Amino acid sequence: MVTTTDTSTEAGPVAGALASAQVHFEVQQFYFREAELLDDGRYADWLALMADDLDYWMPTRTNRLRRQQALATAARGEAAYYDESKESLAWRIRRFDSGMAWAEDPPSRTRHLVTNVVARYVDPEEHVGFAAGDLSVRSAFLVHRNRLEREENVFAGSREDVLRRTGGDFQVARRVILLDQNVLLSKNISTFF
Repeated sequence: MVTTTDTSTEAGPVAGALASAQVHFEVQQFYFREAELLDDGRYADWLALMADDLDYWMPTRTNRLRRQQALATAARGEAAYYDESKESLAWRIRRFDSGMAWAEDPPSRTRHLVTNVVARYVDPEEHVGFAAGDLSVRSAFLVHRNRLEREENVFAGSREDVLRRTGGDFQVARRVILLDQNVLLSKNISTFF
């Protein structure tokens, strides 16, 4: 994998190259704004940050021996906490707003922390369907959730996104969320990551 910084050529960005400091800063600001929207419960505004062709996937994980680590994460078509499109996320958000989402009435309080952000230019051979100017971004997150008097959950993990620049900003076109825990101790999972 290339580890140089923003080695653009006349043909465009070099696949796999780290984004420039300016682009990296813009990506971090995008993630901070996204976290703020989620923590403020502004889900419709958060949804606007997602591309129309969004693929939002959080597979389940199992504990495996070291030699079986390739099997630790469920494959496409197997069990997943989320396997969503922008349309299905919009449905969830409308349900929150309807007052019929009992697991979120009263609503949870969340705090999304995003760190360890690394942005590279997409390799179109690795990310089929995406352009060389799109960004492959890996980040770590910690989400604290508090509900009612005594329900408290902490979710930790990583995200692998493909960000597409639209106009002057980014949109999430693909998000793969990997939780570090394989057994969720929360009573429900109505949190976006």
